[in-house]
Amino acid sequence: MAAVRACAMAELVEGKPLAFEVGGTQVALVRQGAEVFAIRDECSHAAIALSEGDVESCEIECWLHGSTFSLRTGEALNLPATEPVPVYPVTVEGDDVLVDVAHPS
Repeated sequence: MAAVRACAMAELVEGKPLAFEVGGTQVALVRQGAEVFAIRDECSHAAIALSEGDVESCEIECWLHGSTFSLRTGEALNLPATEPVPVYPVTVEGDDVLVDVAHPS
């Protein structure tokens, strides 16, 4: 599967995660300046939607237990989460945000 359109860039608010289904995968999209990050919308610790958490810098925090994850790598940055969350390549073409869920990193 190639990258598919998730939303319009105009739908994304700086630093506020939003949930989208892309190719059958739930992802949280986060706009930070000109960059857009896509991370699986599920905390690896407790299966909670990351799109309901807070974003600071390039990290997203799970609202339930406070685990944070890197938006760039998906790495779990503190306990209780120990496992990473998949992140996906994002391309912006015009006003379209495209996400490739077939090639997580």
